[in-house]
Amino acid sequence: MTLLTLILLGVACFHPWQNPPKPIEKPRIIVYKRERKLELYSNKTLLRTYRVGLGFSPVADKVREGDGATPEGEFYVFVKNSKSAYYLSLGVSYPNVEDAERGLRDGLITKAQYNAIVEANRKKIGPPQYTKLGGLIYIHGNGANSDWTWGCVALENQQMKELYDAVSVGTPVTIKP
Repeated sequence: MTLLTLILLGVACFHPWQNPPKPIEKPRIIVYKRERKLELYSNKTLLRTYRVGLGFSPVADKVREGDGATPEGEFYVFVKNSKSAYYLSLGVSYPNVEDAERGLRDGLITKAQYNAIVEANRKKIGPPQYTKLGGLIYIHGNGANSDWTWGCVALENQQMKELYDAVSVGTPVTIKP
């Protein structure tokens, strides 16, 4: 090979004008239930938009265990599960403090359960998952073509892999109507 051929091959493989992918800074997830979409942000820059499936009662805000509704509010990723029954999953910190206040007011949870939820949210760890408010809300794979979950947010597996790899425990999650 001539020197010119080697240079041309090198130019064909490396394009200095193309920016290499940058690490995500301050990742953030926003879910829009009505539009059935999830947006992934790096700082304030929108990186990706994904179609999602929701709970089988997709319009309502989650109130109690078994209602099939996807919760609304401010949450965070409290766990990443690489061994999920639904491909990969990100645990969403439902119930949050507002849910706990409503649950205590409406007699769905005890004062001790309320305190445990508040403390978990303060520490940014997983809140109690087995109260009458419900729990086990995840962003996971296995398909976004319909509203089929018990309140989770579902993506296609390839998109879930991308999201799973992009975020860490503690990533803010906002779920809007």
